[in-house]
Amino acid sequence: MARTVAVLGGGVGGLSAAHELSERGFDVAVYEARELCGGKARSFGVPGTGTGGRADLPAEHGFRFFPGFYRHLPDTMARIPFHGKRDGVAGNLVLATRALLAQAGGRNELVGVAHPTGSLEDLAALSRFLLGWATQVGIPAHEHALFVERLLTLLTSCDERRLEELEHQSWWEFSGAERRSEAYRKFLADGLTRTLVAARAREMSARTGGMVLLQLLFDLARLGGRADRVLDAPTQEAWIAPWVEHLQDRGVELRTGAPVAGLEFDGRRITGVRVGGSGPARITADHYVAALPVEQLRLLLTPEMRQAEPAFARLDRLVTRWMNGIMFYLDRDVPIVHGHAIHIDSAWALTSISQAQFWGGRDLAAQYGDGRVEGILSVDVSEWERPGPRTGKVAAKCSPEEIRAEVWGQLSDHLDDGAAPVLDEANVLAWFLDPAIEFPNPTEATNLEPLLINTAGSWADRPEARTRIPNLVLASDFVRTHTDLATMEGANEAARRAVNAILEASGSPAARCPVWPLEEPAIFKPARALDKLRWRLFRRPAKPPLRVTADGGVEPTGPLAGAMTRVAARLR
Repeated sequence: MARTVAVLGGGVGGLSAAHELSERGFDVAVYEARELCGGKARSFGVPGTGTGGRADLPAEHGFRFFPGFYRHLPDTMARIPFHGKRDGVAGNLVLATRALLAQAGGRNELVGVAHPTGSLEDLAALSRFLLGWATQVGIPAHEHALFVERLLTLLTSCDERRLEELEHQSWWEFSGAERRSEAYRKFLADGLTRTLVAARAREMSARTGGMVLLQLLFDLARLGGRADRVLDAPTQEAWIAPWVEHLQDRGVELRTGAPVAGLEFDGRRITGVRVGGSGPARITADHYVAALPVEQLRLLLTPEMRQAEPAFARLDRLVTRWMNGIMFYLDRDVPIVHGHAIHIDSAWALTSISQAQFWGGRDLAAQYGDGRVEGILSVDVSEWERPGPRTGKVAAKCSPEEIRAEVWGQLSDHLDDGAAPVLDEANVLAWFLDPAIEFPNPTEATNLEPLLINTAGSWADRPEARTRIPNLVLASDFVRTHTDLATMEGANEAARRAVNAILEASGSPAARCPVWPLEEPAIFKPARALDKLRWRLFRRPAKPPLRVTADGGVEPTGPLAGAMTRVAARLR
Protein backbone atom coordinates (compact mmCIF):
# COMPACT_ATOMS: atom_id res chain seq x y z
CA MET A 1 0.00 0.00 0.00
CA ALA A 2 1.31 3.50 -0.90
CA ARG A 3 2.27 5.16 2.39
CA THR A 4 4.16 8.41 1.73
CA VAL A 5 2.35 11.73 1.44
CA ALA A 6 3.72 15.20 0.70
CA VAL A 7 1.50 17.98 2.03
CA LEU A 8 2.08 21.23 0.15
CA GLY A 9 1.23 24.05 2.53
CA GLY A 10 1.29 24.23 6.32
CA GLY A 11 -1.85 26.23 7.00
CA VAL A 12 -4.93 24.85 8.77
CA GLY A 13 -5.79 22.63 5.80
CA GLY A 14 -2.28 21.21 5.49
CA LEU A 15 -1.79 20.61 9.21
CA SER A 16 -5.25 19.03 9.45
CA ALA A 17 -4.43 16.64 6.60
CA ALA A 18 -1.07 15.77 8.18
CA HIS A 19 -2.79 15.14 11.52
CA GLU A 20 -5.40 12.77 10.10
CA LEU A 21 -2.89 10.95 7.89
CA SER A 22 -0.38 10.45 10.71
CA GLU A 23 -3.10 8.93 12.88
CA ARG A 24 -3.76 6.43 10.08
CA GLY A 25 -0.18 5.27 9.70
CA PHE A 26 1.04 7.30 6.73
CA ASP A 27 4.52 8.81 6.45
CA VAL A 28 3.87 12.52 6.07
CA ALA A 29 6.03 15.52 5.20
CA VAL A 30 4.69 19.09 5.19
CA TYR A 31 6.27 21.85 3.07
CA GLU A 32 5.47 25.41 4.15
CA ALA A 33 6.72 28.58 2.48
CA ARG A 34 6.81 30.68 5.67
CA GLU A 35 8.97 30.19 8.71
CA LEU A 36 5.86 29.57 10.82
CA CYS A 37 3.06 27.10 10.15
CA GLY A 38 -0.58 28.05 10.55
CA GLY A 39 -1.27 30.05 7.39
CA LYS A 40 -3.70 32.91 7.91
CA ALA A 41 -4.52 31.51 11.36
CA ARG A 42 -1.01 31.94 12.71
CA SER A 43 0.13 34.62 15.11
CA PHE A 44 3.68 35.92 15.28
CA GLY A 45 5.87 38.34 17.17
CA VAL A 46 6.42 41.96 16.18
CA PRO A 47 10.16 41.91 15.50
CA GLY A 48 12.33 43.73 18.00
CA THR A 49 9.58 44.68 20.45
CA GLY A 50 10.47 42.32 23.29
CA THR A 51 12.93 43.64 25.87
CA GLY A 52 14.13 42.53 29.28
CA GLY A 53 13.54 38.86 28.56
CA ARG A 54 9.94 39.43 27.46
CA ALA A 55 8.51 37.98 24.24
CA ASP A 56 7.83 40.17 21.23
CA LEU A 57 4.36 41.69 21.12
CA PRO A 58 1.89 39.23 19.55
CA ALA A 59 0.44 40.06 16.13
CA GLU A 60 -1.72 38.25 13.58
CA HIS A 61 -3.10 38.26 10.04
CA GLY A 62 -6.54 38.84 11.57
CA PHE A 63 -8.26 37.79 14.78
CA ARG A 64 -9.55 34.25 15.26
CA PHE A 65 -13.09 33.29 16.22
CA PHE A 66 -14.70 29.89 16.52
CA PRO A 67 -18.51 29.93 16.08
CA GLY A 68 -20.51 27.33 17.96
CA PHE A 69 -21.50 25.53 14.78
CA TYR A 70 -17.89 24.58 14.03
CA ARG A 71 -17.56 20.81 14.49
CA HIS A 72 -14.61 19.66 12.41
CA LEU A 73 -12.00 22.04 13.76
CA PRO A 74 -12.83 21.61 17.48
CA ASP A 75 -12.78 17.83 16.96
CA THR A 76 -9.21 18.09 15.69
CA MET A 77 -8.22 20.57 18.41
CA ALA A 78 -9.45 18.17 21.08
CA ARG A 79 -6.88 15.65 19.80
CA ILE A 80 -3.95 18.05 20.20
CA PRO A 81 -2.46 17.55 23.69
CA PHE A 82 -2.07 20.60 25.91
CA HIS A 83 -0.65 20.47 29.40
CA GLY A 84 -3.35 20.57 32.07
CA LYS A 85 -6.27 20.38 29.60
CA ARG A 86 -8.29 17.14 29.37
CA ASP A 87 -9.74 18.21 26.03
CA GLY A 88 -6.41 19.36 24.66
CA VAL A 89 -6.09 22.59 22.72
CA ALA A 90 -9.91 22.76 22.52
CA GLY A 91 -9.77 23.53 26.23
CA ASN A 92 -8.15 26.85 25.34
CA LEU A 93 -11.39 28.08 23.74
CA VAL A 94 -13.33 30.52 25.90
CA LEU A 95 -16.80 31.94 25.40
CA ALA A 96 -17.36 35.47 24.18
CA THR A 97 -20.71 36.45 25.70
CA ARG A 98 -21.60 39.62 23.78
CA ALA A 99 -21.37 41.21 20.37
CA LEU A 100 -21.48 44.95 19.81
CA LEU A 101 -23.05 46.55 16.76
CA ALA A 102 -21.39 49.95 16.94
CA GLN A 103 -22.90 52.81 14.95
CA ALA A 104 -21.32 56.11 14.01
CA GLY A 105 -23.44 58.89 15.48
CA GLY A 106 -26.07 56.48 16.79
CA ARG A 107 -26.76 54.25 19.75
CA ASN A 108 -24.57 51.17 19.93
CA GLU A 109 -26.40 47.89 20.36
CA LEU A 110 -25.36 44.87 22.40
CA VAL A 111 -26.37 41.41 21.26
CA GLY A 112 -26.29 38.77 23.99
CA VAL A 113 -26.34 35.00 23.89
CA ALA A 114 -28.03 32.16 25.79
CA HIS A 115 -31.78 32.41 25.29
CA PRO A 116 -33.83 29.27 26.06
CA THR A 117 -35.28 27.22 23.19
CA GLY A 118 -37.26 24.03 22.62
CA SER A 119 -38.47 22.07 19.52
CA LEU A 120 -40.93 24.05 17.36
CA GLU A 121 -40.35 26.56 20.13
CA ASP A 122 -36.72 26.72 18.94
CA LEU A 123 -37.70 28.81 15.98
CA ALA A 124 -40.27 30.82 17.90
CA ALA A 125 -37.62 31.71 20.49
CA LEU A 126 -35.21 32.67 17.74
CA SER A 127 -37.84 34.79 16.03
CA ARG A 128 -38.81 36.56 19.26
CA PHE A 129 -35.14 37.11 20.06
CA LEU A 130 -34.70 38.76 16.67
CA LEU A 131 -37.90 40.78 17.06
CA GLY A 132 -36.80 42.20 20.39
CA TRP A 133 -33.46 43.19 19.00
CA ALA A 134 -34.92 44.47 15.70
CA THR A 135 -37.35 46.70 17.58
CA GLN A 136 -34.48 48.27 19.50
CA VAL A 137 -32.63 49.25 16.33
CA GLY A 138 -35.68 50.62 14.55
CA ILE A 139 -36.63 47.78 12.23
CA PRO A 140 -40.43 47.68 11.70
CA ALA A 141 -42.23 44.55 12.88
CA HIS A 142 -43.42 43.71 9.36
CA GLU A 143 -39.82 43.77 8.10
CA HIS A 144 -38.76 41.48 10.92
CA ALA A 145 -41.55 39.12 9.83
CA LEU A 146 -40.30 39.25 6.24
CA PHE A 147 -36.75 38.49 7.34
CA VAL A 148 -37.85 35.46 9.38
CA GLU A 149 -40.02 34.34 6.45
CA ARG A 150 -36.90 34.43 4.26
CA LEU A 151 -35.07 32.25 6.78
CA LEU A 152 -38.03 29.86 6.89
CA THR A 153 -38.03 29.67 3.10
CA LEU A 154 -34.39 28.64 3.16
CA LEU A 155 -34.94 26.08 5.91
CA THR A 156 -37.86 24.44 4.10
CA SER A 157 -36.25 24.41 0.64
CA CYS A 158 -34.92 21.13 -0.73
CA ASP A 159 -31.25 20.75 -1.59
CA GLU A 160 -32.01 20.85 -5.32
CA ARG A 161 -33.72 24.24 -5.01
CA ARG A 162 -30.89 25.56 -2.88
CA LEU A 163 -28.25 24.59 -5.42
CA GLU A 164 -30.15 25.34 -8.62
CA GLU A 165 -31.95 28.51 -7.56
CA LEU A 166 -30.80 30.03 -4.26
CA GLU A 167 -27.11 29.44 -4.98
CA HIS A 168 -27.42 31.86 -7.90
CA GLN A 169 -29.15 34.63 -5.94
CA SER A 170 -27.24 37.01 -3.71
CA TRP A 171 -28.18 37.23 -0.06
CA TRP A 172 -28.97 40.91 -0.64
CA GLU A 173 -31.46 40.03 -3.38
CA PHE A 174 -32.97 37.07 -1.54
CA SER A 175 -33.49 39.06 1.66
CA GLY A 176 -35.23 41.86 -0.25
CA ALA A 177 -32.84 44.42 1.21
CA GLU A 178 -33.08 46.93 -1.62
CA ARG A 179 -36.82 47.44 -0.97
CA ARG A 180 -36.57 47.66 2.83
CA SER A 181 -35.75 50.32 5.39
CA GLU A 182 -32.27 51.60 6.06
CA ALA A 183 -32.30 49.85 9.45
CA TYR A 184 -33.23 46.53 7.79
CA ARG A 185 -30.39 46.88 5.29
CA LYS A 186 -27.88 47.96 7.90
CA PHE A 187 -28.59 45.47 10.65
CA LEU A 188 -30.26 42.42 9.12
CA ALA A 189 -29.14 42.16 5.50
CA ASP A 190 -25.65 43.58 5.91
CA GLY A 191 -24.85 43.81 9.63
CA LEU A 192 -25.45 40.22 10.68
CA THR A 193 -23.56 38.88 7.67
CA ARG A 194 -20.58 41.10 8.51
CA THR A 195 -19.65 38.53 11.14
CA LEU A 196 -19.00 36.04 8.33
CA VAL A 197 -16.00 38.18 7.20
CA ALA A 198 -15.30 36.11 4.05
CA ALA A 199 -18.52 37.29 2.43
CA ARG A 200 -20.47 40.39 1.49
CA ALA A 201 -24.24 40.58 1.55
CA ARG A 202 -24.48 41.96 -1.98
CA GLU A 203 -22.29 39.23 -3.44
CA MET A 204 -22.52 36.00 -1.45
CA SER A 205 -25.03 33.38 -2.44
CA ALA A 206 -28.34 33.24 -0.59
CA ARG A 207 -27.80 29.51 -0.08
CA THR A 208 -24.43 29.83 1.64
CA GLY A 209 -24.95 33.12 3.42
CA GLY A 210 -28.38 32.19 4.68
CA MET A 211 -27.41 28.73 5.92
CA VAL A 212 -24.32 29.94 7.78
CA LEU A 213 -26.22 32.90 9.20
CA LEU A 214 -28.86 30.48 10.48
CA GLN A 215 -26.15 28.49 12.25
CA LEU A 216 -24.97 31.66 13.99
CA LEU A 217 -28.53 32.62 14.95
CA PHE A 218 -29.29 29.15 16.31
CA ASP A 219 -26.21 29.43 18.48
CA LEU A 220 -27.26 32.87 19.69
CA ALA A 221 -30.70 31.65 20.69
CA ARG A 222 -29.70 28.33 22.23
CA LEU A 223 -29.49 28.07 26.01
CA GLY A 224 -25.84 27.75 26.92
CA GLY A 225 -25.01 28.29 23.27
CA ARG A 226 -21.50 28.89 22.04
CA ALA A 227 -22.15 31.47 19.38
CA ASP A 228 -18.69 32.94 19.62
CA ARG A 229 -15.53 31.45 21.09
CA VAL A 230 -11.99 32.78 21.08
CA LEU A 231 -8.62 31.50 22.26
CA ASP A 232 -7.31 32.28 25.72
CA ALA A 233 -3.84 33.26 24.43
CA PRO A 234 -2.15 34.30 21.18
CA THR A 235 -2.96 31.73 18.50
CA GLN A 236 0.56 30.38 18.19
CA GLU A 237 0.79 29.72 21.93
CA ALA A 238 -2.72 28.35 22.44
CA TRP A 239 -3.02 26.24 19.30
CA ILE A 240 -0.51 26.24 16.43
CA ALA A 241 2.76 25.61 18.32
CA PRO A 242 1.28 22.70 20.35
CA TRP A 243 -0.13 21.32 17.09
CA VAL A 244 3.22 21.44 15.34
CA GLU A 245 4.89 19.79 18.34
CA HIS A 246 2.25 17.04 18.41
CA LEU A 247 2.67 16.33 14.70
CA GLN A 248 6.43 16.15 15.05
CA ASP A 249 6.02 13.76 17.98
CA ARG A 250 3.95 11.59 15.66
CA GLY A 251 6.79 11.52 13.13
CA VAL A 252 5.50 14.16 10.70
CA GLU A 253 8.33 16.03 9.01
CA LEU A 254 7.66 19.77 8.91
CA ARG A 255 9.89 21.76 6.59
CA THR A 256 9.35 25.52 6.77
CA GLY A 257 10.89 28.10 4.47
CA ALA A 258 10.14 25.70 1.62
CA PRO A 259 7.82 27.32 -0.95
CA VAL A 260 6.39 25.14 -3.70
CA ALA A 261 7.98 26.22 -6.98
CA GLY A 262 6.48 23.73 -9.43
CA LEU A 263 4.51 20.53 -9.94
CA GLU A 264 5.84 17.83 -12.29
CA PHE A 265 3.17 15.97 -14.25
CA ASP A 266 3.63 13.12 -16.75
CA GLY A 267 0.16 13.39 -18.24
CA ARG A 268 -1.42 11.05 -15.70
CA ARG A 269 0.16 11.48 -12.26
CA ILE A 270 2.22 13.95 -10.26
CA THR A 271 5.80 12.67 -10.46
CA GLY A 272 7.50 15.22 -8.21
CA VAL A 273 7.40 18.69 -6.69
CA ARG A 274 10.05 21.39 -6.87
CA VAL A 275 10.51 23.35 -3.63
CA GLY A 276 12.66 26.29 -2.66
CA GLY A 277 14.65 26.93 0.50
CA SER A 278 17.26 24.67 2.03
CA GLY A 279 17.09 20.92 1.61
CA PRO A 280 16.26 18.85 -1.48
CA ALA A 281 15.06 20.93 -4.43
CA ARG A 282 12.84 18.09 -5.66
CA ILE A 283 10.63 15.83 -3.56
CA THR A 284 8.61 12.75 -4.40
CA ALA A 285 5.83 10.87 -2.62
CA ASP A 286 3.08 8.37 -3.34
CA HIS A 287 0.38 11.00 -2.80
CA TYR A 288 0.35 14.80 -2.82
CA VAL A 289 -1.99 17.06 -0.87
CA ALA A 290 -2.27 20.58 -2.31
CA ALA A 291 -3.14 22.68 0.74
CA LEU A 292 -2.29 25.99 -0.91
CA PRO A 293 -4.45 29.10 -1.29
CA VAL A 294 -6.27 29.25 -4.60
CA GLU A 295 -4.27 32.24 -5.85
CA GLN A 296 -1.05 30.24 -5.39
CA LEU A 297 -2.31 26.94 -6.78
CA ARG A 298 -3.57 28.64 -9.95
CA LEU A 299 0.01 29.69 -10.76
CA LEU A 300 1.32 26.13 -10.38
CA LEU A 301 -1.20 24.36 -12.60
CA THR A 302 0.21 23.57 -16.03
CA PRO A 303 -1.95 23.44 -19.18
CA GLU A 304 -1.57 19.66 -19.13
CA MET A 305 -2.88 19.47 -15.56
CA ARG A 306 -5.80 21.73 -16.42
CA GLN A 307 -6.64 19.44 -19.31
CA ALA A 308 -6.45 16.35 -17.07
CA GLU A 309 -8.72 17.94 -14.44
CA PRO A 310 -11.29 20.31 -16.04
CA ALA A 311 -12.26 21.65 -12.59
CA PHE A 312 -8.90 23.43 -12.44
CA ALA A 313 -9.94 25.79 -15.24
CA ARG A 314 -12.83 27.03 -13.13
CA LEU A 315 -10.51 28.08 -10.31
CA ASP A 316 -9.75 31.23 -12.29
CA ARG A 317 -13.31 32.41 -11.65
CA LEU A 318 -13.04 32.27 -7.86
CA VAL A 319 -12.77 35.73 -6.29
CA THR A 320 -10.27 36.86 -3.67
CA ARG A 321 -10.15 40.20 -1.87
CA TRP A 322 -8.11 41.92 0.77
CA MET A 323 -9.12 41.23 4.36
CA ASN A 324 -6.26 41.92 6.74
CA GLY A 325 -5.59 42.93 10.31
CA ILE A 326 -4.05 45.81 12.22
CA MET A 327 -3.12 45.71 15.91
CA PHE A 328 -3.09 48.57 18.42
CA TYR A 329 -1.03 48.16 21.61
CA LEU A 330 -2.36 50.25 24.50
CA ASP A 331 -0.94 51.35 27.85
CA ARG A 332 -4.24 50.43 29.50
CA ASP A 333 -6.76 47.70 28.82
CA VAL A 334 -9.93 48.84 27.03
CA PRO A 335 -12.30 45.82 27.08
CA ILE A 336 -15.07 47.60 25.02
CA VAL A 337 -17.30 44.48 24.96
CA HIS A 338 -16.88 40.83 25.97
CA GLY A 339 -16.75 39.69 22.37
CA HIS A 340 -16.45 41.15 18.90
CA ALA A 341 -17.47 44.67 17.93
CA ILE A 342 -18.89 45.15 14.44
CA HIS A 343 -18.42 48.78 13.38
CA ILE A 344 -21.46 48.71 11.23
CA ASP A 345 -21.18 52.09 9.46
CA SER A 346 -17.43 52.01 8.97
CA ALA A 347 -16.30 52.70 5.41
CA TRP A 348 -13.64 50.03 5.69
CA ALA A 349 -15.97 47.39 7.23
CA LEU A 350 -14.09 47.11 10.52
CA THR A 351 -14.56 44.39 13.11
CA SER A 352 -12.54 44.41 16.32
CA ILE A 353 -11.90 42.57 19.55
CA SER A 354 -10.08 43.59 22.72
CA GLN A 355 -7.87 40.61 23.46
CA ALA A 356 -6.56 40.95 27.02
CA GLN A 357 -9.90 40.19 28.68
CA PHE A 358 -9.84 36.69 27.16
CA TRP A 359 -6.20 35.93 27.90
CA GLY A 360 -6.80 35.00 31.52
CA GLY A 361 -3.77 34.57 33.74
CA ARG A 362 -1.49 36.55 31.43
CA ASP A 363 0.12 39.77 32.56
CA LEU A 364 0.72 41.41 29.20
CA ALA A 365 3.18 43.96 30.57
CA ALA A 366 5.22 41.26 32.31
CA GLN A 367 5.24 38.83 29.36
CA TYR A 368 5.36 40.89 26.17
CA GLY A 369 7.01 43.94 24.69
CA ASP A 370 8.83 46.52 26.75
CA GLY A 371 6.70 46.15 29.87
CA ARG A 372 4.20 48.92 29.15
CA VAL A 373 1.47 47.22 27.08
CA GLU A 374 -1.69 46.44 29.07
CA GLY A 375 -4.22 46.09 26.25
CA ILE A 376 -4.35 44.87 22.65
CA LEU A 377 -7.03 45.87 20.15
CA SER A 378 -7.11 43.57 17.11
CA VAL A 379 -8.96 44.95 14.08
CA ASP A 380 -9.96 43.27 10.81
CA VAL A 381 -10.20 45.57 7.78
CA SER A 382 -12.57 43.91 5.31
CA GLU A 383 -13.10 46.69 2.75
CA TRP A 384 -10.01 47.93 0.91
CA GLU A 385 -11.72 49.46 -2.13
CA ARG A 386 -13.91 52.14 -0.55
CA PRO A 387 -12.59 55.66 0.25
CA GLY A 388 -12.08 56.47 3.92
CA PRO A 389 -13.70 59.66 5.29
CA ARG A 390 -10.38 61.13 6.45
CA THR A 391 -7.95 60.34 3.67
CA GLY A 392 -10.50 60.20 0.86
CA LYS A 393 -8.51 57.21 -0.39
CA VAL A 394 -9.22 53.50 -0.60
CA ALA A 395 -7.19 51.48 1.88
CA ALA A 396 -5.25 49.66 -0.85
CA LYS A 397 -3.85 53.03 -2.01
CA CYS A 398 -2.92 54.30 1.45
CA SER A 399 0.46 54.25 3.13
CA PRO A 400 0.77 52.26 6.37
CA GLU A 401 0.56 55.47 8.40
CA GLU A 402 -2.59 56.53 6.55
CA ILE A 403 -4.16 53.12 7.15
CA ARG A 404 -3.36 53.37 10.84
CA ALA A 405 -4.83 56.89 11.16
CA GLU A 406 -7.96 56.04 9.15
CA VAL A 407 -8.69 52.83 11.06
CA TRP A 408 -8.25 54.52 14.45
CA GLY A 409 -10.45 57.37 13.31
CA GLN A 410 -13.23 55.05 12.14
CA LEU A 411 -13.05 53.11 15.41
CA SER A 412 -13.35 56.38 17.33
CA ASP A 413 -16.33 57.46 15.24
CA HIS A 414 -18.19 54.36 16.39
CA LEU A 415 -17.05 54.09 19.99
CA ASP A 416 -16.49 57.67 21.13
CA ASP A 417 -19.88 59.18 20.35
CA GLY A 418 -21.10 58.97 23.94
CA ALA A 419 -20.55 61.15 26.99
CA ALA A 420 -17.39 59.26 27.99
CA PRO A 421 -14.95 58.47 25.15
CA VAL A 422 -13.83 54.85 24.96
CA LEU A 423 -10.67 55.31 22.93
CA ASP A 424 -7.89 57.81 23.52
CA GLU A 425 -5.09 58.19 21.01
CA ALA A 426 -2.69 59.01 23.85
CA ASN A 427 -3.02 55.39 25.04
CA VAL A 428 -1.59 53.95 21.79
CA LEU A 429 1.97 52.84 22.45
CA ALA A 430 2.50 51.05 19.15
CA TRP A 431 0.67 49.55 16.21
CA PHE A 432 1.37 46.82 13.68
CA LEU A 433 -0.09 46.18 10.23
CA ASP A 434 -0.36 42.68 8.75
CA PRO A 435 3.00 42.08 7.02
CA ALA A 436 1.20 40.29 4.16
CA ILE A 437 0.56 43.82 2.85
CA GLU A 438 3.72 45.02 1.15
CA PHE A 439 4.40 48.66 0.29
CA PRO A 440 6.86 49.13 -2.58
CA ASN A 441 6.13 52.89 -2.43
CA PRO A 442 3.84 55.18 -0.40
CA THR A 443 0.81 54.85 -2.68
CA GLU A 444 0.94 51.28 -4.01
CA ALA A 445 0.53 48.05 -2.07
CA THR A 446 0.29 44.34 -2.73
CA ASN A 447 -1.29 41.65 -0.58
CA LEU A 448 0.47 38.32 -0.25
CA GLU A 449 -2.48 36.72 1.56
CA PRO A 450 -5.86 37.73 0.08
CA LEU A 451 -8.96 35.92 1.26
CA LEU A 452 -11.31 33.88 -0.92
CA ILE A 453 -14.83 35.29 -0.71
CA ASN A 454 -18.12 33.59 -1.46
CA THR A 455 -20.04 34.88 -4.47
CA ALA A 456 -23.39 33.83 -5.90
CA GLY A 457 -22.97 30.86 -8.23
CA SER A 458 -19.40 30.09 -7.11
CA TRP A 459 -20.28 26.56 -5.95
CA ALA A 460 -19.95 25.41 -9.57
CA ASP A 461 -16.39 26.75 -9.64
CA ARG A 462 -15.25 25.03 -6.45
CA PRO A 463 -13.57 21.66 -6.97
CA GLU A 464 -14.00 18.48 -4.96
CA ALA A 465 -11.12 17.38 -2.72
CA ARG A 466 -10.57 14.35 -4.98
CA THR A 467 -9.20 15.24 -8.42
CA ARG A 468 -8.95 13.28 -11.67
CA ILE A 469 -5.20 13.13 -11.15
CA PRO A 470 -5.14 9.97 -9.04
CA ASN A 471 -2.33 10.93 -6.64
CA LEU A 472 -3.29 14.59 -6.13
CA VAL A 473 -5.96 15.80 -3.69
CA LEU A 474 -6.94 19.28 -2.52
CA ALA A 475 -7.17 20.42 1.11
CA SER A 476 -7.85 24.15 1.17
CA ASP A 477 -10.73 26.50 1.85
CA PHE A 478 -11.72 26.75 -1.83
CA VAL A 479 -12.73 23.06 -1.90
CA ARG A 480 -16.44 22.17 -1.79
CA THR A 481 -17.46 21.77 1.85
CA HIS A 482 -20.66 22.09 3.87
CA THR A 483 -19.50 25.47 5.21
CA ASP A 484 -18.74 26.81 1.70
CA LEU A 485 -16.81 29.76 3.15
CA ALA A 486 -13.10 30.54 3.41
CA THR A 487 -12.83 29.60 7.06
CA MET A 488 -10.65 27.47 9.31
CA GLU A 489 -13.61 25.10 9.60
CA GLY A 490 -13.87 24.83 5.83
CA ALA A 491 -10.13 24.15 5.48
CA ASN A 492 -10.30 21.42 8.14
CA GLU A 493 -13.30 19.76 6.48
CA ALA A 494 -11.57 19.94 3.10
CA ALA A 495 -8.54 18.20 4.62
CA ARG A 496 -10.74 15.41 5.95
CA ARG A 497 -12.25 14.92 2.50
CA ALA A 498 -8.76 14.87 0.97
CA VAL A 499 -7.55 12.27 3.46
CA ASN A 500 -10.59 10.10 2.78
CA ALA A 501 -9.78 10.25 -0.94
CA ILE A 502 -6.22 9.07 -0.21
CA LEU A 503 -7.55 6.24 1.96
CA GLU A 504 -9.77 5.11 -0.91
CA ALA A 505 -7.03 5.41 -3.52
CA SER A 506 -4.50 3.51 -1.42
CA GLY A 507 -6.91 0.79 -0.36
CA SER A 508 -6.38 1.61 3.30
CA PRO A 509 -8.66 -0.13 5.82
CA ALA A 510 -8.24 2.78 8.26
CA ALA A 511 -11.35 4.53 9.55
CA ARG A 512 -12.52 7.41 7.37
CA CYS A 513 -12.45 10.93 8.73
CA PRO A 514 -15.89 11.97 9.91
CA VAL A 515 -17.54 14.81 7.97
CA TRP A 516 -20.63 16.53 9.38
CA PRO A 517 -23.27 18.60 7.55
CA LEU A 518 -24.59 21.85 8.97
CA GLU A 519 -27.30 21.25 11.54
CA GLU A 520 -30.90 21.77 10.46
CA PRO A 521 -33.99 21.41 12.64
CA ALA A 522 -35.60 17.98 12.10
CA ILE A 523 -39.00 19.64 12.17
CA PHE A 524 -38.46 20.85 8.61
CA LYS A 525 -37.53 17.51 7.09
CA PRO A 526 -41.10 16.77 5.85
CA ALA A 527 -41.34 20.28 4.41
CA ARG A 528 -38.09 19.80 2.51
CA ALA A 529 -39.36 16.48 1.13
CA LEU A 530 -42.55 18.17 -0.09
CA ASP A 531 -40.55 21.02 -1.60
CA LYS A 532 -38.40 18.50 -3.46
CA LEU A 533 -41.49 17.19 -5.19
CA ARG A 534 -42.75 20.71 -5.91
CA TRP A 535 -39.37 21.69 -7.35
CA ARG A 536 -39.00 18.62 -9.55
CA LEU A 537 -42.51 18.74 -10.97
CA PHE A 538 -43.38 22.40 -11.21
CA ARG A 539 -40.38 24.62 -10.29
CA ARG A 540 -42.85 26.51 -8.13
CA PRO A 541 -41.65 29.15 -5.65
CA ALA A 542 -40.78 27.92 -2.19
CA LYS A 543 -43.61 28.22 0.30
CA PRO A 544 -42.69 27.83 4.01
CA PRO A 545 -45.22 25.97 6.17
CA LEU A 546 -44.91 28.50 9.01
CA ARG A 547 -45.70 32.18 9.39
CA VAL A 548 -44.63 34.81 11.87
CA THR A 549 -47.21 35.89 14.44
CA ALA A 550 -47.75 39.39 15.78
CA ASP A 551 -45.71 38.67 18.91
CA GLY A 552 -42.77 37.38 16.88
CA GLY A 553 -43.54 33.68 17.29
CA VAL A 554 -44.21 31.21 14.51
CA GLU A 555 -47.20 28.99 13.74
CA PRO A 556 -48.25 26.57 10.96
CA THR A 557 -49.92 28.15 7.94
CA GLY A 558 -52.65 25.51 7.72
CA PRO A 559 -53.81 21.99 8.66
CA LEU A 560 -51.28 20.23 6.43
CA ALA A 561 -48.42 22.30 7.80
CA GLY A 562 -49.64 21.65 11.32
CA ALA A 563 -49.72 17.91 10.72
CA MET A 564 -46.22 18.01 9.28
CA THR A 565 -44.79 19.83 12.29
CA ARG A 566 -46.51 17.41 14.70
CA VAL A 567 -45.11 14.40 12.86
CA ALA A 568 -41.65 15.95 12.75
CA ALA A 569 -41.79 16.73 16.47
CA ARG A 570 -42.55 13.06 17.26
CA LEU A 571 -39.60 11.98 15.11
CA ARG A 572 -37.07 14.20 16.92
